[in-house]
Amino acid sequence: MKEKKFARETFASSSKIVLPNDTNTLGNLMGGQLLNWMDINAAISAQRHSRRVVVTASVNNVAFKRAIKLGDVVTIESKVSRAFSSAMEVFLDVYTENHRTGKRMKCNEAIYTFVAVDQVGSPIRIPELVPETAEEKERYDGALRRRQLALILSGKMKPAEATELKALFQM
Repeated sequence: MKEKKFARETFASSSKIVLPNDTNTLGNLMGGQLLNWMDINAAISAQRHSRRVVVTASVNNVAFKRAIKLGDVVTIESKVSRAFSSAMEVFLDVYTENHRTGKRMKCNEAIYTFVAVDQVGSPIRIPELVPETAEEKERYDGALRRRQLALILSGKMKPAEATELKALFQM
């Protein structure tokens, strides 16, 4: 029987304060710095799921919805949304906390893909993921559609084989 893990076991959270060296000339956090922080946080989630060394395979989606200002506290929360044979999709939510008011607001989200590897860097099988909450189940189902789309776009899957994507349009 293949090992399974619950999504809650893959949760990772980290907080940073935006300092002057992290900002552009407008006093906003540079996007590349946020991508770096998200990559590290997401890697921890993927590592917790696989208990293996993981490598970033792709940054599938990043939505910069709101600027993050100098002095804001940034909290990044990540969780594996689905595990495939050796790859994991990790969903990230980014929040800011105003240092004067304490008000917390979601400002960004992203989806990264990681691959678990062995000692020589070859992909290795990982446990299945068991979603529990409604949000986890929604992200779990969406992960398969996103994967199918990525495989089609990379030429590794024929559109006719993308059953989950086709189901969206055949109602």
